[in-house]
Amino acid sequence: MPLLALLTCTFVLAACGASPVLTGVDVLARDDFRPLAGQRVALLTNHTGIARDGRSTIQLLHSAPNVELVRIFSPEHGIAGTLDVEHIDHGVDQLSRIPVFSLYGETRRPTAEMLAGIDTLVFDIQDIGTRFYTYISTMAEAMRAAAEHGMRFVVLDRPNPINGVDVSGPVTDEGRQSFVGIHRIPVRHGMTVGELARLFNAELDIGVDLQVVGLQGWKRQQYFDATGLRWVNPSPNMRSLTQALLYPGIGLLETTNLSVGRGTATPFEIIGAPWLDGDRLASQLNAAKLPGIHFAATVFTPDASKFANELCHGVRFTITDRARFDPLRTGFEIARQLALSYGEGWESDRYLRLLGNERTLQAVRAGTPYAGILAVYADELGAFRERRESYLLYH
Repeated sequence: MPLLALLTCTFVLAACGASPVLTGVDVLARDDFRPLAGQRVALLTNHTGIARDGRSTIQLLHSAPNVELVRIFSPEHGIAGTLDVEHIDHGVDQLSRIPVFSLYGETRRPTAEMLAGIDTLVFDIQDIGTRFYTYISTMAEAMRAAAEHGMRFVVLDRPNPINGVDVSGPVTDEGRQSFVGIHRIPVRHGMTVGELARLFNAELDIGVDLQVVGLQGWKRQQYFDATGLRWVNPSPNMRSLTQALLYPGIGLLETTNLSVGRGTATPFEIIGAPWLDGDRLASQLNAAKLPGIHFAATVFTPDASKFANELCHGVRFTITDRARFDPLRTGFEIARQLALSYGEGWESDRYLRLLGNERTLQAVRAGTPYAGILAVYADELGAFRERRESYLLYH
């Protein structure tokens, strides 16, 4: 972060009487790495693993005199977070020269060979608060591997960037768990990775020796831009807090025959397709009077991904009131209008892959208004809210 921006963030926090938010790695470094003292450590991380001062978690652990960092693991998008491919090879960290083993290639769980000689497996990656964003699935698989090999698992916690209060969307059906839905939680879970690790450990019966190095100064109602922390794009197409907030609803649509703006400057802030009538859809969505968002017709030509180099007609989203905006309600209204206007022309079967809930899909296909869609999964969502309470670490 430029010095001026860092000073501005510090001044704003001080003026508001707020304490700066410390991430798990900040707390770990402040406490002289005592939870890892004398340990041979493997670190599961990527480019988002940084301290407030900009130093990477790799750098901090590698230079800590009482810790031996011997191995690094990387998730989807690779250690630098720049790859958008189906298979990522192993490599070497350029600064430390420590081997980097990819968990998005031949395996998605560390193997016995990869974990040989390790005492503790550490996780430090920024999540974005949506079930199908795969970093939390990689964490769960790594926890299982650590449990199988009798080692500790330490999570260096980070804020949920879209706040830790709002919980919404259907819970995954039993039997539909996958790498984009590792456990039966709602689309927007409202938890940090440390809290999710506690929930996974108990509810998936992992039983690993788990320690969470918690955040300091973070309040559940805070969005990322209230933390004073540096925003780092967690993946190539997640470029802003606005896109992260839209993602729970808009991301659900990308397995269907729609572009969600990949291959443009504003992924998840637009949707479209060559077959879509953008003016009509924008008018329908504005007529629904969804809180906190406005829709405008647009045209765009992605230079990559779905409909690359094809003219797409669609809709652009502008969040007008973040406090009132509901990404799941918005996403369901879009899906509902597509089902009503295009029928089988919108490939709704594919919507189920990330949605993970058959009854909700049927309600969307039937053109059910939002209140009826919500009623389909309200009981399971309420049960999740109760389940999650015992795993929460912050207020």
